[in-house]
Amino acid sequence: MKKRMIIAILSATVLLTACGQTNSANTKTGASVKQAENSDVSLEQLGSGNSGTGFEKSSEIDTDDLFTDMDMQQTPDLADAEYINVSDGTDITIDSEGLYVLSGNADDVTVLVDADDKDKVQLVLDGLKLSNTDSPCIYVKSADKVFITTISDDNELTVSGSFSTDGDTNTDAVIFSKDDLVLNGTGSLSITSSDNGISSKDDIKVTGGTIEIACAGSAIEAHDEILIADGCIEVTACNDGLHAEDNDDDTTGYIYIAGGTINIKAVDDGIHASTIIKIEDSDIVIAAAEGIEGTQIEIDGGNIDITASDDGINAAYKSSTLSPLFELNGGNVSIAMGAGDTDGVDSNGDIRINGGTISITGQSTFDYDGTAEYNGGTIIENGQETNTITNQMIGGRGGQNGMGPQGGMMPEDNEGRRGHGGRRQENSQL
Repeated sequence: MKKRMIIAILSATVLLTACGQTNSANTKTGASVKQAENSDVSLEQLGSGNSGTGFEKSSEIDTDDLFTDMDMQQTPDLADAEYINVSDGTDITIDSEGLYVLSGNADDVTVLVDADDKDKVQLVLDGLKLSNTDSPCIYVKSADKVFITTISDDNELTVSGSFSTDGDTNTDAVIFSKDDLVLNGTGSLSITSSDNGISSKDDIKVTGGTIEIACAGSAIEAHDEILIADGCIEVTACNDGLHAEDNDDDTTGYIYIAGGTINIKAVDDGIHASTIIKIEDSDIVIAAAEGIEGTQIEIDGGNIDITASDDGINAAYKSSTLSPLFELNGGNVSIAMGAGDTDGVDSNGDIRINGGTISITGQSTFDYDGTAEYNGGTIIENGQETNTITNQMIGGRGGQNGMGPQGGMMPEDNEGRRGHGGRRQENSQL
């Protein structure tokens, strides 16, 4: 039996990954990252909705409500902190708002946050090394928001066995939260998991620090939103990299990236969201079966390098409230596709290229079921610059195998076929 320590007092060498040294306080963020008190994002704010066969305006988002001052504070004030040194077999329960500095090396320990639903709790990791077999190293059962802040370079959390349940809750991540999580700081955190790395039933924000994750499930997953302002995320081996989805509600599941460095090696999807993926700025490298997958994908800036064996970018029917759309407005996107039935950019709806540069190497560069618009920017297909968006339509692919949204039949093409009932090729040039 574990002993349990009750904390009820109101208080207060970066990993050698491809990310390198992280930024300190007041870190660089994307130009549109703003700070406010309310961090909730709704589909109304995202501008979602359907119009005819396509979506009139992609992922418009008010970034005023995304990051608070405390979210962006990378160096905590430790004047009123409570210091806790962990020991083998002794769980830590925190049931009050405050700031807690955790350090030490121990096995069979869970840091449990079970506070009031209005409490903000900050866990500062300063040389914390925990190893469990069947339970999260950090479990947020109840709070308003929990900050996990690294201030040293040697924090390690590991779960090696099958996760146990807490009543009806499947606590299936090394850091598992029922409420909002913010990961920041100037230090580093290494996570190894037999399932997921970091999971929240609500939102996850990353605004600083270095996070390295190796796992069997998703590296970072949230039911509602994943919001990234800065920091370094290194996914060395997971099934999915960033994953935002609620299996019971397809109107949520959103990812916004405005800065930082992200390197993902994944078996399935590099970045996956049910609704919208919006990238304003970041250095992103992905090696996965599918690089980026969501219903609507908007890239406004940054440098994105994708190596994929299925689709590089896939705008598909993941949400019943949106029509698939890929839109490129800025930035540099490079996609290298594996051999076979693969697409550089695959949209079950529309494609719009308004700016930026996209370079695709592969047999099929673009595949879309709706319309394609070229309004500006640079397109490079297999080393050749072009001002057309070539449509490769292959039998049995796209349009959900000839089915439109909600199972409706796709319209017939000019040869009497539905969906991608055969191979045809067309260009879109404006």
